[in-house]
Amino acid sequence: MKNFKLKLVVLSTLSCLASGQAMADWENLPATGVSVSGGTSPYILCNTTGDFGSGSGANAPVQPSSISDTCAVLPASDPTVPDSNFTGISRIPVVNRTSSIIMNNSYTNNNDVDIGTLREYVWRRAVGGSYECIYAMKVTLKEADYNVNESGTQNFEINDMARKGWSGKTVDVAYSTVPANASPTYRVGRTFTAVQHRPGDVDQPLTGLGSSPAINGLNSWPGSASATQQQADIDTDWIDFTTDANYKDDDGSTNPASGMQYVRTSCSSGSFTTSTDAIRLRQTFQELNGDGSSDNPFIEIEVEGTLPN
Repeated sequence: MKNFKLKLVVLSTLSCLASGQAMADWENLPATGVSVSGGTSPYILCNTTGDFGSGSGANAPVQPSSISDTCAVLPASDPTVPDSNFTGISRIPVVNRTSSIIMNNSYTNNNDVDIGTLREYVWRRAVGGSYECIYAMKVTLKEADYNVNESGTQNFEINDMARKGWSGKTVDVAYSTVPANASPTYRVGRTFTAVQHRPGDVDQPLTGLGSSPAINGLNSWPGSASATQQQADIDTDWIDFTTDANYKDDDGSTNPASGMQYVRTSCSSGSFTTSTDAIRLRQTFQELNGDGSSDNPFIEIEVEGTLPN
């Protein structure tokens, strides 16, 4: 009987450890950036496979399969909190909202074009006399021609997802591509600026730009980027996730969903508010047409999102 009880205890402990391990690979995102060759970068690397979505065939991005993959967590579903320390009622999202992604600019002739959906969750737990929250966001794109001035169908591509509200906070980040196949997260930066990444471009852009554009890079091809076109300065109020989501990509791949992007940080017990520009979705132009032209111009879309409290 004693041996049986001991066996149960051991199995229970191993089960808890396995459960925690399956959802435990969070990475700190330093407010001061990280040291890299040549200086400091606001970006840390997560999934380094597939050349940031430009690879194909044997060189295509590889989906994370365990917590040995940097930044990757493996919740059972999108509404499942990706941290086993959230137990009981804290496993239920306190924010659960869906927004349409609407583009309205010169490419749409200033008409609304619905290109997809943004899904958000927030979980909150009490830690002593304070609180900790996890903020999550995911985009799913659909077939929608946003450029009515060009023939054919131009589907919007999301290469970066940025959200604001992190000043003064220590943050950890993670991502998940389960339960459905989704684009991995290649890097995460404490910056407002999304930096274009094409084959051969640097993976961790340096600081030193001296400004904070929404997108930095070359809006043409061919041509080699200068040093300043591969830079992004630190902005502690913003976090930028680099991915590659498109209903039907110019490179032939079909991956309409981004991963679920997570930020874990301190929060309050108060209610949550939204802002119309809390989340920015960026197309940074990774692909080239056969004639050398681009139908993927730099575009940023502002989407209403939840602000950290």
